[in-house]
Amino acid sequence: MPRHLIKRYMPDPNSIREHKSLRFLGKLLHDPNLWHLNRHSVARAMGIGLFAALMPMPLQMMLAAFLAIRVGANMPIAVSLCWLTNPLTMAPVFYGTYKIGALLMGLPPRSFAEEMSWDWISGQLSTLWQPFLLGSVVAGVVLGLAGYFGTMAYWRWWVGRQWRRRKASRK
Repeated sequence: MPRHLIKRYMPDPNSIREHKSLRFLGKLLHDPNLWHLNRHSVARAMGIGLFAALMPMPLQMMLAAFLAIRVGANMPIAVSLCWLTNPLTMAPVFYGTYKIGALLMGLPPRSFAEEMSWDWISGQLSTLWQPFLLGSVVAGVVLGLAGYFGTMAYWRWWVGRQWRRRKASRK
């Protein structure tokens, strides 16, 4: 795996330890396993980050950081993947998760108002939250597992390719 490429874009561990939203984790951030770039820690981070990105909650990065600490994943990768659902992508992603939840619950997906208003949201929230939450959890688990196993497979392929290239260059 191109570690030098990943390391180029990784933030400094000290800057993350000092970040105001993560200071509450204190000494937990001093575990060196949270900063390693190996197949297992990166694959775990991919799974955690993709799962946390699809959770409809504020502070997704804190969820990703907490889960990364619990399972020994690369924390900067897990936390940065939460930005897949940013203000530009949040509406289509969460609409998709709502549709998945409605499909799983056997409900017909509701159409949304052309102009969202607080009255419409508060009136419809009681019927929308269950399929939305179910779809978010299911999509998060599926995407997280796909990210984990995809990263593991890609890393193995990359290392095997490097070995074959070295072997061929020796001949």
